Amino acid sequence: MTVVASGRGAAAAADRWEPSSDDILILRLLSEGHTTESVARRHGVSERTIRRRLRTIADEIGVDSTIELVVHAVRARLI
Repeated sequence: MTVVASGRGAAAAADRWEPSSDDILILRLLSEGHTTESVARRHGVSERTIRRRLRTIADEIGVDSTIELVVHAVRARLI
């Protein structure tokens, strides 16, 4: 399975992405099986806010799903 979207621009964007500590925590919690709802409760924000942040990260690194985000984070040794 390819983690980054096709094209050099997407791969380069993934290489330049610098996650915040909150981004890493969100991805770590998701990798442990937490739902976006439970992550939102833990952060004291709405589920919509978490989903929006995940979409922003996905767009930044050029992937299409939360699963791909988590896989990317694992492969990049962020989590």
